[in-house]
Amino acid sequence: MYARTEQEQYHVSIVPAEAVSGRVGTATANEPADGAPAPLAPRARLLPSLAAVYRAQLSRARVARIPLLFVATFQSVGIMILMRGVVDGGDEARAVVAGSSVLVVAFVALNLLAQYFGQLRASGGLDHYATLPVPPAAVVLGAAGAYASFTVPGTAVTAVTGSVLFQLPLTHLWVLVAVIPLSGAALAGLGAALGLLAPRQELATLLGQLGMSAALLLGVLPGDRLPGPIAYARDLLPSTYGVEALARTFDARPDWPVVAFDLAVCAAVGVCSLAVATWAYRRAAVR
Repeated sequence: MYARTEQEQYHVSIVPAEAVSGRVGTATANEPADGAPAPLAPRARLLPSLAAVYRAQLSRARVARIPLLFVATFQSVGIMILMRGVVDGGDEARAVVAGSSVLVVAFVALNLLAQYFGQLRASGGLDHYATLPVPPAAVVLGAAGAYASFTVPGTAVTAVTGSVLFQLPLTHLWVLVAVIPLSGAALAGLGAALGLLAPRQELATLLGQLGMSAALLLGVLPGDRLPGPIAYARDLLPSTYGVEALARTFDARPDWPVVAFDLAVCAAVGVCSLAVATWAYRRAAVR
């Protein structure tokens, strides 16, 4: 053993402790120099979040809602068979087929979505979505789009069955490509708003059932056959304009500008109802 020189002692003393433990530069790399907390990650963008919520909700709907879709389709077909005994043709037949087809959308997008959001709010499921870094609009639009998409097979089957049953032309049924998403958006937004604004789950279920009943009673009859106050209530129902657009396409020569106007009104109502549903989601999530 020998005594260390002064220069050797100097070199030993300047070695930082972090170098011995292998943590050189860790503090400066992960923490700001002033000691402030690191910034949070940016929130997810709307479109990727919307796509993720849509896929998740569509997968869930396939598993849990297929039996209810059959119920909605059989219900609409049964109504048309029942009305076939009292309606021969003309405007009444067009209204019955169009109203029964859109009723499938109302059953799923309005009724079931109102129950779904009512259940989420009652069970605290909204807290899960509130912790996710996704915009509120993505949650509402994703769920609404998934439930509206889920109605496509039943609506198409009902429209084709009704056209054959009442001997209506099938030529212009391609308009369902516009009627289903626009009516679905309007009704899904209304259903989500009802489910989120209802103070209790039972009330959300009741409001969804009443909305579906209104779509049934006011959709399968021509507007000119209804009393004045009920006709005004029919004009306020979001599904009315989708029913009118589909019913007009059963004519030999449809008035396409009027059909386009009905679809535009349906789209505007859908935007408004989805905006209200998004506001209702923010309101319910912070409580």
